[in-house]
Amino acid sequence: MSIFVIAVVSFLSGFIASLGLGGGMVLIIYLTIFSGMAQLEAQGINLIFFIPIALISIILHTRSKLIIWKKILPSIITGAILALLFSFIASMLGSEILSKIFSVFIIIIGIKELIKKSDKQNTAEHK
Repeated sequence: MSIFVIAVVSFLSGFIASLGLGGGMVLIIYLTIFSGMAQLEAQGINLIFFIPIALISIILHTRSKLIIWKKILPSIITGAILALLFSFIASMLGSEILSKIFSVFIIIIGIKELIKKSDKQNTAEHK
């Protein structure tokens, strides 16, 4: 797979993620299944490509006065510390275990989405 194709998919996934649509999962699935990349490596690339999109989103949201920095600063600090901790743990676990954990996570999210949709349908029917 060419680096150009990976870059385009990464950019599109980052853009989708900035909209809140789960583009990060799309990129990881693409890199592991279609590019044959190890799970840990795919997650690292996903983070690297997400950073510029996240920065652009932060700039745009700050200009629109949608971010209250005093309220989110504790979350930023805690998130950074936990990201470092769990990246260290992930490197110790290895790709095989991470792939299994990621698969279970995707299944749980899928089931949650199915239940959520049926709840919305039931609510709409009762109105």
